[in-house]
This record gives sequence, structure tokens and C-alpha cells, in this order.
Amino acid sequence: MAQKIVRALLFCCYCLPFSGNAQTDTTLAGLPQTWTLQQCIDYAKQHNIEVNTLRLAEKTDQQNILLARAAKYPNLTGATTQSFTNSQNANPVIGGFQTQSSFASNYSLNSSVTIYNGGYINNNIKQSEAQWKADQFNTAAMENSIILQITQAYLSILLAKENIIYLQDLLSTSQAQLKQGAIQYKAGSISRLNFVGLESQVATDQYNVTTARNTVRQNTLVLKQLLQLPSGYELQIIQPDTVATAPKVVETLDAVQQQAHDTRPEIKNSQLGIDIANYSLEKARAGLRPTLTGSGALSTGYSDNQSSAYIQQLDNNFYQRIGITLSIPIFNNRIGRTNVENAKIAIDQAKLNLKNTETTLSQQVEQAYINVLNAQAQYDAAVTQLNTNRETYQISGEQLRLGAITSVDYLLQKNLYIQALQQYIQAKYNALIGVKVYDFYKGTPVTID
Repeated sequence: MAQKIVRALLFCCYCLPFSGNAQTDTTLAGLPQTWTLQQCIDYAKQHNIEVNTLRLAEKTDQQNILLARAAKYPNLTGATTQSFTNSQNANPVIGGFQTQSSFASNYSLNSSVTIYNGGYINNNIKQSEAQWKADQFNTAAMENSIILQITQAYLSILLAKENIIYLQDLLSTSQAQLKQGAIQYKAGSISRLNFVGLESQVATDQYNVTTARNTVRQNTLVLKQLLQLPSGYELQIIQPDTVATAPKVVETLDAVQQQAHDTRPEIKNSQLGIDIANYSLEKARAGLRPTLTGSGALSTGYSDNQSSAYIQQLDNNFYQRIGITLSIPIFNNRIGRTNVENAKIAIDQAKLNLKNTETTLSQQVEQAYINVLNAQAQYDAAVTQLNTNRETYQISGEQLRLGAITSVDYLLQKNLYIQALQQYIQAKYNALIGVKVYDFYKGTPVTID
């Protein structure tokens, strides 16, 4: 018996890892093998936790709209009571006490409807609808923020991968020169110092390639975490054949700022914040006005103490009531007036929030514009620097082959070329990211074509 138990436990332990892997495979089943930028954006908009949290707030708003609209209609409440009474009562005829039992039933319907309450219901409906629209714009603003983060992370990976390509080419060149140097060293054409310098350069180039690969892994992790992908998933992005360089001409700052103010969801959200505050003011003012309410009730009952039949009693005891109640606020310890004043303050605060949002957006667009100008100027300078250093590097390589310069002089030119190359790649992607961000503020979708 003990052996059977041990075998069963071992079998369960053996099966547990496979069930975990099956669950992980199910989670990763719908994910693409390689990702384009658009796939990353679409996935984040659909699965991001913060975005989905805001979408749940939108669903709550929709329920609040239905609740606000329902307040215009009458309510209806039904009630029934079934009671049994058992008591001892004095008998004046024969004396003493006797036990009496009775059964009774009561039925009622009650309804009320608000006829007038100073416009509170209508303003509450409008406020609920405005809140729903505001939360939709809030969700869109969050999506925009995530799109920019994902775009920057995606392009950072492309930058690092392109850097690897150039560094691997340099490594191949260094390895070829080392082989040639070994032949020259054995023949006595170069010194030991020059040969060791070539070995050192190969080691340095290998280190640079390794560092670039580490950068790709780190940047990929950043994108993976932005997408909130499972830890066990290996993210691979699609490397485009070419990455478009930044255009030389961009729209003027004033034009893009105006487009951003007209289209950006954070502005529309803040504008609706003023509308919401105005509706709150009208609701507060409604608290100072009379309220007219209609009500009605139907009820009947039955008791076995009566000799009449059940249906007859329900008919005899049938009760109807209809009425109108007018409630006029006269004095409520300044609660109503305070609510009105606080609502006015909330309107001023909402206006300040809009002003702050407009100012912040204008500053962001202006900063993006300056970033574009700076990045384009830096890119132009980097192109010139790269071309000059490439030519010098190529000439130095030929001179080294002919023995006209030492390896030390050659390595100096090569390091300058590597530095210029890395600055060029960085400047190219900085210019591209700058333009993408700047165009995004005016409503242009992000692409890398």
C-alpha cells in the first residue's frame, strides 16, 4: 500500500511541470512570432492594464447614465405580509381565559414619481453623459502616451541592431587585418608592438559587438515590459529593410500647436471638465428650489376573524391613495448655499485645469519642435563627420597595408571612425524619433516606413 502511495506522488510531481508548460503555451499561443511596430501598438491598446482599467471606468459611466435616466420614471414597490396571531383573552360570558388564533394577509403596491425638482434629474443625465465622454478622452490620452513609449522603445531596438551590423563589419575588417599582420610579423615586416596593437583592436571590436548585443537585449526587455508580455516569451521585432530618415522640412510650430489643441484628447477631456462642473452647479442650485413629487398606493387585506370570504374581504378592504407633495426648502443650515458656492469654485478650478493642460501641451509641442531642429542639425553634422572619418579610415587602412603608417596611427583613425559611425546612427534615430513625436502631436499615426 505504501509503495502505491509513493508511486502516485511521484507521478503527480512528474506531471506538474508539464501542466505548467501547457498553461504557458496556451497563454503565448495567440502572440505573433515577430512583431511590427503597428502590432506592438495594437496589442498594447488592447491588453494594457492601465488602458483596460480606464475602459472599465467607461462602462461604469454607461451604467451611471442609465441610472440617471431611470430617475425620470416612477418607481413601484410591492409588499405582502402574512401573519399568525395566538393569544389568550378573557371570556366575559363563561369567565376565565380562552386561547384565540388568527391568520391575516396584507397586500400593497406603492409608487412615487418626481414631477419637478429644479432640473436636477436632467442636469444629472447631462453630467453623466459628459463624464462618459471625458473618460473616453482620458482613455485615448493614455493610449497616446503608451504609443509614444512603445515607438521610442521599438526604434531604440532598431538603433542597437543597426549598430551591431556596423560593428560586426568593423570586427571582420580587424580580423582580416590581424591575419595579414600575423603574416607580416612572421616575415619581419612589422614590429611586435604593431602586431599586438592589431590583436588589441580585434579584442576591442569583439567587446563593442558584445556590448551592442547587450543593448539590444536590454532595449527588447523595455519593449516587452511596456507590452506587459509574459516573462517566458522571447520577443522578436521585424527589422525593416530600410528606416526612413527624418524629413528636412517640418510644419511650423504655430500650426502644429493649433492642431494639437484642436485634436488632442487631453484638451477635450479638460474642456468637458468645465461642462461637468457647470452641471454640478445646476444640480446644486436645484437643491434651493421646490420639489414636487407624486405618489400613490393600493392595499388590501384578509383576516380569518371575519366571516366574509377571502375574495369578498379583499374587495371590502381595498384601499387606494394618490397624492402630490410639494417640498420647499426654507432653511437647511446653509447646506444648499454652500453647495452652490463650492460648485462655482469647482468651475474655476476646471477652467484652471484646462489652462494648465493647454499650457503643458503647448510646451510639449514646442519642446518636440526644438528637439526636431536640434536632431536634424546634429544629423547633418554627423553625416559630414562620418563621411570625412570614413575616407580617412579607408586611406589609413591602405597605408597600413603598404606599411606607410604604424598600427597605432591606424587604430587612432579607426577609433575616430567608430565614434563617428555610432554618433551618426544615434543622430539618425534621434532625428527620426523627434519627427515622429512632433507629427504625432498633430494627429499623424506613427509609422517607420
